[in-house]
Amino acid sequence: MRLKHRWRVPKGTELTELDKKIMYQENKGHLVPTRELIKTPEQIEGIRISGVVNTGVLDLIAKEIKAGMSTAAIDKLVFDYTIEHKAIPAPLNYEGFPKSVCTSINEVVCHGIPSEKEILKEGDIINIDVSTILNGYYSDASRMFIIGETTPEKADLVRVTKECLEIGMKAAVPFGFVGDIGNAIQRHANKNKYSVVRDLCGHGVGLKFHEEPNVEHFGRKGTGMLLVPGMVFTIEPMINMGIYKVYVDSDDGWTVFTADGKPSAQWEHTFVMTDTGLEILTA
Repeated sequence: MRLKHRWRVPKGTELTELDKKIMYQENKGHLVPTRELIKTPEQIEGIRISGVVNTGVLDLIAKEIKAGMSTAAIDKLVFDYTIEHKAIPAPLNYEGFPKSVCTSINEVVCHGIPSEKEILKEGDIINIDVSTILNGYYSDASRMFIIGETTPEKADLVRVTKECLEIGMKAAVPFGFVGDIGNAIQRHANKNKYSVVRDLCGHGVGLKFHEEPNVEHFGRKGTGMLLVPGMVFTIEPMINMGIYKVYVDSDDGWTVFTADGKPSAQWEHTFVMTDTGLEILTA
């Protein structure tokens, strides 16, 4: 059965070169974006400005984070800075999430909930995942922080995970495919004897917190959605020191742990696809 076309050309308009390129790939059986996923210049600028606040939050945390600090104190920094800049922390109350930021330490892969009882100590690695809404536009990024001195093994994991993000970014080209990103990330992670989390992925972002496409960090070249200039999405590889399997804490329903208890790391940017490649909208 022939699938319904996702790329629709408004009635009475001539086909543009962009229309022709997308329809050619769609007719070959590839998944293409809907027209709504192609952001206008005005929308991209709004997301970019939201990203400035988002980056400011992470810069502030980079100055303040230290051993002996609670993750609740990090949450307060995020909330206060975001509100002072007339923005909203996107995670707060999102589907019941109770805090303004995700703080994920060591074997926590993502969605860690800040707590007064959770105190950073020497040698910890922590992912701080910040998302911001400003004037209705969403931005999303995360960074890894090493608390004091850590083990060479944890330090290498953090470094290689950042390299995975950078390699994934280079693999994303206009009129390539989402699968090209995941393939490049998986190859680099596996080469370094790490595994890629498969149950979580990057995503479209901008007008909503989560949009199409799903950006998986593993897979085959030439698969997944066609990448078209104007698309805005995150790449956020979650790389495990051990096996790729994870589980969700049954008590809070949010915190994701590695199944084998070994450390995990993650880096994330929001990007816009341009005519020449990706541009970072958050840092």
